[in-house]
Amino acid sequence: MVHTVTTAPTSRALDIEARRTRYLWTMGVRTLCFILAMVSSGWLRWSFALFAVVLPFIAVTLANAVGPSSPGRLRRIAPEPGRRLLGR
Repeated sequence: MVHTVTTAPTSRALDIEARRTRYLWTMGVRTLCFILAMVSSGWLRWSFALFAVVLPFIAVTLANAVGPSSPGRLRRIAPEPGRRLLGR
């Protein structure tokens, strides 16, 4: 059976990079919420403060969400008619 590139599972390095990117974006939003909580007032200040407190939990949960470890689906590729196979 021949594996094609489109059916190969995602590499571990790409999965880790995607999780790291999600974590960094979430922490960036958290930092922005802290800054906005300092410069705003009223209910908006408390909303930004609440987001700044809750976002680390969300960021860690998303960073630990590992992609599926099952291999990609394989499908058989038939050789072109009239084409010789290696070793035959």
